[in-house]
Amino acid sequence: MGSATREAVAELRGHLDALGTVDVSTVDQIFFAGRVIGSSAQLQNILSDSGVDASEKSHVLQNVFADRLDAPARSLLESAVALRWSSQEDLLAGIEELGLRASAISAPDDVNIEAELFSFGTAVTSNPELELAVGSKRGSDISKTVLVYSLLENASPQTRLIVGHLVKQPRGRRIGELLRHAATVVADESNLAVATVTAARPIGEAQLERLRDSLAKRYGRKIKVNQVLDPDVIGGLRVQIADDVIDGSVATKINDLRLQLAG
Repeated sequence: MGSATREAVAELRGHLDALGTVDVSTVDQIFFAGRVIGSSAQLQNILSDSGVDASEKSHVLQNVFADRLDAPARSLLESAVALRWSSQEDLLAGIEELGLRASAISAPDDVNIEAELFSFGTAVTSNPELELAVGSKRGSDISKTVLVYSLLENASPQTRLIVGHLVKQPRGRRIGELLRHAATVVADESNLAVATVTAARPIGEAQLERLRDSLAKRYGRKIKVNQVLDPDVIGGLRVQIADDVIDGSVATKINDLRLQLAG
């Protein structure tokens, strides 16, 4: 991510925070606009070109979307395209992140989007046929949406919109990566960090609490732990938070020892 994009993302978050509240329909419109822009090379060229005036970009959005965007969605998208991005891909990523953060803001307090995304991701990645059906480039957007919505029948509208968007516009990423990134952004909007902890057996609550406290001190925020069971780990834990990996598993230590002996 270039410096221009980092600055744009930070400024766009400020615009979102300034709105205070966001409706789930606005979330839907942001994702929809991102897909429309992503499907047109011409739109991407114009809207990501720092040499094009912001008012002209606003006029383009008006011509393309007419009355299909409510006032908050239009305002946020106009803010997004007025900013400077390092690449066209970064603009699309910025709009996607905007939709993810808006999803978190729009959700009621009793809705846990991150947990729903984790559950869906676990179900999909543990079933190769399902993962292929959801992630295949050959599948139509309609068939993918029908499948995803049937699997997420009891999930929140926010989670359904997020997953529906991701499978329609994966931008070269696998479904597992898409869902992990989405969960990380949603949690970050709530000032949480998500730790995926892989172990051979379920972790006791006392050990989990110690782990949460330790990670919270290290990362300076509350930690949400998702457990993944993998017998191949043998013993110990493998902890991943965003791109950081803390691997204390016995399997990894054995493998490291083998490499040392082989050298």
